[in-house]
Amino acid sequence: MVERPLNPVCRVHLDELSDEIGVWQHAIGATPNRAFGYCTDDVARALEVDLLHSRSLGWGVVEGSAWRSMAFINDAFDVPLGRFRNFRSANGEWLEEAGSADCHARALAALGFAMADAPDVGFASSAAVLFDKALPAARKLTDLRPMAEALLGCDAALRGGADGPAQQAFDELAVRLADAFTDLPSEWPWPEPVVTYENGLLPRALIAAGSRLDDEAMLQTGCRTLDWLAQTQTADSERLSLVGNRGWWRRGESPARFDQQPMEAASLLAAAEAAFAATAEERFRHLAEMAYGWFLGDNDRSVPVAIPTTGGCHDGLTPDGANLNQGAESTLMWLTALEQLRRLRADGRTRNSAIPGMASSLPQVAE
Repeated sequence: MVERPLNPVCRVHLDELSDEIGVWQHAIGATPNRAFGYCTDDVARALEVDLLHSRSLGWGVVEGSAWRSMAFINDAFDVPLGRFRNFRSANGEWLEEAGSADCHARALAALGFAMADAPDVGFASSAAVLFDKALPAARKLTDLRPMAEALLGCDAALRGGADGPAQQAFDELAVRLADAFTDLPSEWPWPEPVVTYENGLLPRALIAAGSRLDDEAMLQTGCRTLDWLAQTQTADSERLSLVGNRGWWRRGESPARFDQQPMEAASLLAAAEAAFAATAEERFRHLAEMAYGWFLGDNDRSVPVAIPTTGGCHDGLTPDGANLNQGAESTLMWLTALEQLRRLRADGRTRNSAIPGMASSLPQVAE
């Protein structure tokens, strides 16, 4: 397995995509496209990136950005409905009463991670207050990806000291998600008729649930599902060929090859990190490295999708190469994937150093 060098943290493009309200959704090339305004989805992702960056840059560097995202998410919450709004215009007006289930779950997850990982007690406490308000609606989620995202948010909140309702929600979501993977045929071990977007999110949530609940069956279901996603999206044993959004992958048909999305690569890397942490199985570290390599050119067109020198990322891989636009979702997926791989490699070195003779036999990774 060839490990590409880790790139340093770079927030240049993220800063260019941001203003005093939040992160612009879309870009034309590298220039923010203000016509489409903002969305809570991306602001929640930006908060998670700030939390990851605080590990290497320090909280002081990202504190202003994190509080801006917290203010956006707080403003997005509709108290009577108990749900987050998603789309916001360039002048700051909300464009809907309630956002999608994905939006609600993603905002909840970001708050959970803030409760667990923010080094600022006041920030973590603010996240906890809003998390508690949003939790009842999260328990009613029925779509698989929002359920998985909310479960991960609850897992993080529990790690941050939450109990009671967060534990109840976690238990309920874990059972419902696991039930969706019961009695699936071996030729299609996927709980939907179409493989679409952010697919690694589902096995990642199952692995988190199995780990917290000490449920070996749930953990193994998550690992098997991740193995299937990896095997069906791997070409030449060393390169990911991701399901594209030009048709996705319908059961009984061939998967669409393009446009491949950074979100899919990032979701597989995140799931692989969770699986490696739970099992120490080398194949999951290998998958994480392949997902990282996809961003840097180990893909079906042999072109870089990420731009490490600015921290930006192209909006997908097309038949003609990288999509030249560098929107928020893609950029945040790259920044997240980079930090999760950095954390996984550090975890791997720690594990290896605990095994006599292993640390000296492994090559050092350039960072």
